[in-house]
Amino acid sequence: MTRIFLFLFVICIMTFANYAQNIEVCETCPISSLQQAILQAKDFDTIILKKGTYKEHNISIDKPLTILGKDYPLIDGELKGEVITIIADSVTVDGLFIINVGTSYTEDYAAIRVKRSNHFIIQNLVLEKLFFGIYLEKSNYGRVYHNKIIGNAVEEYNSGNGIQLWYSNHIEIENNHVEHVRDGIYLEFSNDCLIKNNVSTENLRYGLHFMFSNNDVYQDNTFENNGAGVAVMFSKKIKMLNNTFQENWGTASYGMLLKEINDAEIKGNTFKENTIGINIEGSNRINYLHNNFESNGWAIKVRGACYGNHFIENNFLYNSFDISYNSKVNDNTFDKNYWSNYTGYDLNKDGIGDVPYRPVKLFSYIVNRTPETIILLRSLFIDVIDFSEKVSPVFTPNNLLDNNPLTKQIVW
Repeated sequence: MTRIFLFLFVICIMTFANYAQNIEVCETCPISSLQQAILQAKDFDTIILKKGTYKEHNISIDKPLTILGKDYPLIDGELKGEVITIIADSVTVDGLFIINVGTSYTEDYAAIRVKRSNHFIIQNLVLEKLFFGIYLEKSNYGRVYHNKIIGNAVEEYNSGNGIQLWYSNHIEIENNHVEHVRDGIYLEFSNDCLIKNNVSTENLRYGLHFMFSNNDVYQDNTFENNGAGVAVMFSKKIKMLNNTFQENWGTASYGMLLKEINDAEIKGNTFKENTIGINIEGSNRINYLHNNFESNGWAIKVRGACYGNHFIENNFLYNSFDISYNSKVNDNTFDKNYWSNYTGYDLNKDGIGDVPYRPVKLFSYIVNRTPETIILLRSLFIDVIDFSEKVSPVFTPNNLLDNNPLTKQIVW
């Protein structure tokens, strides 16, 4: 019975496709507005929007259509509200230039909103002068691809996010460039999503921010020079692979914040020139493998309630502090990492240091409690107290050791 139903469904789709038409829209065409073309179109038609300026807002796409811009036609929302809202399945929007989204403190106006829809494609758009850029709301099985989103956000309270997902699952977000908004990419209650090859930079708050979202993959993205870096909260079974987190500087900034994250994999990432590479709170059973931590203030700050984590074969290169702990209890494993500050020896030349490395320094403990003492960072006095703590640990975890420190930087 199921096969018969599926066969009939495919036949219906093919029938619609055979009757689909192209509808042209231009200033001198019989149809001169996008909303007018949508009203006249039939299911699965293609609307070709020719180059020109179209002053429209509150455009509603309520049937399966393809909206195709030719030479990037400009849709000007004139700051009057939302520009395009999709409320149908199987919609493609491709090749538009959208500006002047309205601002509201009670409604999240967006350049493109997809609402309770499935199997959609949003691609090759340029969005500027916006509140929210692309907003997916209770929509599934979609693709947001190769869009350029440039906001003009100045303050967090009156700005929106570049790409936002809310209760939206099985979404692919790839090859997008997002800058100068509040959060570059934001996910909430959105599972089984792929975030790949995006650049999120110079945003007021986070390059990436997601909460209560599980089984997502973040791969090959760049998060650079954002207000506070990337925040990953209250989620499980996350994979973050081969991303770059760099130049996220500030008194409360970091490359990545992990808060209440469990059973995750963080592999092949680069954390470079951040105030804190990774700030970890209440996160457990995470594998940190083949990551580079280079020239950060702190490579990793562990703030307690973090258990069963494994830091294996990572490079810690020229950080002011490699590891910071605020507890004397350690249940995490550090093994076969390369530490540029390691001064041990390798008599048998097997590439593994003969003396274990203790990455938590007493001075990092002191700075956590009294930040003003950071001015003593390069003093001889600090070298003395760090050496004394290394010989006889009192304030730092006694069992926090890398028993197999590598003597050469790892190259993958």
